[in-house]
Amino acid sequence: MHCWKICKKCRHGATFFYSEIVKNTVESSNILVYHCRMRQKNIRNFAIVAHIDHGKSTLSDRLIEYTGGLQSREMKAQVLDSMDIERERGITIKAQTVRLNYHARDGQTYQLNLMDTPGHVDFSYEVSRSLAACEGALVLVDATQGVQAQTLANAYLALDNDLEMLPVLNKIDLPSSDVAATREQIADVIGLDAANAMCVSGKTGAGVPELLEEIVHKLPSPHGDENAPTRALLVDSWYDSYLGVVVLVRVVDGKLSRGQKIRFLATGAEYVVEKIGYFTPKMIDADALETGEIGFIITGMKTIHDCRVGDTIADARFAQNSEPLPGFKPSVPVVFSSFFPVSADDYPDLRDSAEKLALNDASFMFTTEKSSALGFGLRCGFLGLLHMEIISERLAREFNLSLINTVPSVLYKVHLRDGTTIDLENPADMPDLTKIESIEEPWVRATIMMPDKYMGGIMALCSERRGVQENISYVGNRAVLVYQLPLAEIVFDFYDRVKSISSGYASFDYVVNGYQPSDLVKVSILVNDENVEPLSFMCHRSFAERRGRQIVEKLKDLIPRHQFKIPLQAAIGGKIIARETIAAYRKDVTAKCYGGDITRKRKLLEKQKEGKKRMRTFGNVEIPQSAFINALKVS
Repeated sequence: MHCWKICKKCRHGATFFYSEIVKNTVESSNILVYHCRMRQKNIRNFAIVAHIDHGKSTLSDRLIEYTGGLQSREMKAQVLDSMDIERERGITIKAQTVRLNYHARDGQTYQLNLMDTPGHVDFSYEVSRSLAACEGALVLVDATQGVQAQTLANAYLALDNDLEMLPVLNKIDLPSSDVAATREQIADVIGLDAANAMCVSGKTGAGVPELLEEIVHKLPSPHGDENAPTRALLVDSWYDSYLGVVVLVRVVDGKLSRGQKIRFLATGAEYVVEKIGYFTPKMIDADALETGEIGFIITGMKTIHDCRVGDTIADARFAQNSEPLPGFKPSVPVVFSSFFPVSADDYPDLRDSAEKLALNDASFMFTTEKSSALGFGLRCGFLGLLHMEIISERLAREFNLSLINTVPSVLYKVHLRDGTTIDLENPADMPDLTKIESIEEPWVRATIMMPDKYMGGIMALCSERRGVQENISYVGNRAVLVYQLPLAEIVFDFYDRVKSISSGYASFDYVVNGYQPSDLVKVSILVNDENVEPLSFMCHRSFAERRGRQIVEKLKDLIPRHQFKIPLQAAIGGKIIARETIAAYRKDVTAKCYGGDITRKRKLLEKQKEGKKRMRTFGNVEIPQSAFINALKVS
């Protein structure tokens, strides 16, 4: 006969023989402790990876519901997507962790630490960071759409982290699902044996019990020395207005306990663990986190600079001899834009808010910047245009900030005639043209998967964006295009165009593939003969005239009329490539002339003309903030 007991030491349950417990109470307590120490074998740390909208968050909901993580009345759709933006857009932005206790068919209880990861290419850093804390991964594939570009990219990330991968087919309840074809695609494209791949429905819950059994039997348990000094990996961090800095950790060796003094090896900062626990997804307090477990700690940290994602946390007593864990590869921003507050007084709030967001999103980077037109702001680096859009929206929503975003740009390498090379992320920092030998721009290797009938339109789009075809292959009735493309050509509206051409059926993924020389120019925008740096941008010489003309035409409608004529110009160096003029307000100075000689009227008009000329010389053009906002919007 079996019974269920709770260990007073760590508050975890375990199954024991009833006879063993009633024989000897001392012996039974030893048995309980022994089982707790062996709990490492019953831990499974895994992430769910997939293409965007393949049902990761929905499947997570069913796993939470089945294991009793939340009661039925507490359940809601996408329970792990905590931000309003995630729910509105239907996408996961932040990877979330939840601990589930699963009582398996073999009579043992397993601790499942599940990580729900984003699917969009702009949040791939969240995926790689999550995978570093796991031993296994569920590669989720939509049975109605098959293997998509990001499925392949995330599977390779899991492979790089040496994880055990378990292919899972989702949405089998839909009439359009094709299980056999999807299994074949997984084997052909990813290279995983999908003959026995699990078939589930995240919506109905079909196949979820069988999937849980596969997880506990197929995925490995964590490896770590429970008797060694404490070493933990800092997986994530965020700022809580009540608790301060919350740190998500994965205990690799030893254990983390409440009241323990710890050291962050990268920064050297030392703190005492004030609060410790895990998420179910509710925040649950605990006394300690054992080897292999994932949970949170709160240390009363006052400065966010002491907390770096990927850092190693060690026991302060043994920190000198502690070997740092591998950590994560630092993210490399590929898109740059400047954020300026609409009101100059909001700059300190903007900086504080950006620091709190950088704590939550390690791939978001920023430095201080000053503009003559817009005042103080931040020059920010992002992993893509969607990443930039999400950060901008979070700053506006979570911190109540009104912002102006400059034209997104990429990182260029400028080779000067004196042999030096500089990194150019802001067009305003462009050196004098006479000093430049050549300019290189980043190129990417893009993979586009689509039904065969849309291939012609996609190829035409890639050619329009200066793309170079590398490969064409077929997986069933789906074509796989591989193109070399300039990054600057795809960070704007490329993804939207791909979706539009393919009626939403195409998928797109890219990796940065080095730098190549290119005929690039800086297009300056002049208002009343004065250069407005926030509107300047870099582009290929062949597109410069068209894009410059679009900007000045848009500004003509956005800048209000003044008492004097305002010329709007787009220029490359000293050459004007486009011009528009905003007409001046004019008073009819000849209205009171009733007859008489024409020379009198001419005299009045000439006097007015001279006055307008002087006014233009000394007058300033007031460009409203709305004009900046609308002019910089990417169409």
